[in-house]
Amino acid sequence: MALSGKRLRRKQLRREHINRLLPNALTMLGLCAGLTAIRFALEDSWNIAIFLVAGAALLDTLDGRIARLMGGPTEFGGQLDSLVDGIAFGVAPVFMVYIWSLQNAGGIGWSIALLYPVCCILRLARFNVTSAATNTPIWAANFFSGVPAPAGAGLLLLPLIIYAETNWEWLQTPWLTGPWSLMVAILMISRIPTWSFKRLRVPSKFVTIAMASIAFLAAAMFTEPRLTLAGIIISYLITIPFSIRSYRRLKIANN
Repeated sequence: MALSGKRLRRKQLRREHINRLLPNALTMLGLCAGLTAIRFALEDSWNIAIFLVAGAALLDTLDGRIARLMGGPTEFGGQLDSLVDGIAFGVAPVFMVYIWSLQNAGGIGWSIALLYPVCCILRLARFNVTSAATNTPIWAANFFSGVPAPAGAGLLLLPLIIYAETNWEWLQTPWLTGPWSLMVAILMISRIPTWSFKRLRVPSKFVTIAMASIAFLAAAMFTEPRLTLAGIIISYLITIPFSIRSYRRLKIANN
């Protein structure tokens, strides 16, 4: 009996190690994707670089959900996730935009390129502090304070994504990408409430529609990947005013 108990404990320990390893492995894959995007940006392979950052964003979404399904996220995993986000969504996308456009603005372009990752890191540090707070209302957990890092990376790369699809040269001018990068940096460190979508639940009567929508989105991503990705980013941008309105209504209702 004692021997079988030891075997059972060993199996449980192995299962716990695997449960902790898988989410962190996905996080590290996101880091590799972000760093590899920089490599392809140096080679002017913009399509590959864009989808590597998009892949890092997908992995960032999966690692947290898988960690919660496998017994809850750990302190180590949370800190690792933030460090990786700073590189994959702070350094990599702005490096791409700098090589593609901002370097043509000289020192001003470099200053803007420096400001973006600084704001991204500040936003991640604030998130780590606020997520550890115990006095946050339950309803407020459905919102982020400011635009999260993966969404910020998508917004920053939006002109480049559209350029890769249309080849419109005016999108490459620093007169556009400079102010746009500043706006995205400000959105990240702002206190604007944005939906987190972490606790999104689909009502049972809409499950079929949701599955069909996911299938359509997957098909669109395979057939017109750049247009689909741009559409997703623009759709997210459109949701911001609605998230502000929803936050204010909930705040009034719970005060």
